[in-house]
Amino acid sequence: MAQSSNEDENRKSGFAYAAALTLFASVVSFCGLGYLLDRWFGTQPWLLVGGIVLGSAVGLYEFVRLSSKTY
Repeated sequence: MAQSSNEDENRKSGFAYAAALTLFASVVSFCGLGYLLDRWFGTQPWLLVGGIVLGSAVGLYEFVRLSSKTY
């Protein structure tokens, strides 16, 4: 019985870590993409700001999608 409870807790914490990592990775990747495009087009800091906003929106969507799954 304790084995099953421990496995269930590990599985749930694994999904929480995956959701948090997805949020972090999307913000960082879109921020980096915005920074690189800003340097290329010379539009500092507007594409960086857009990358942060877009990355936050995508990350939040994925965070909610992953964390709302019922297992």
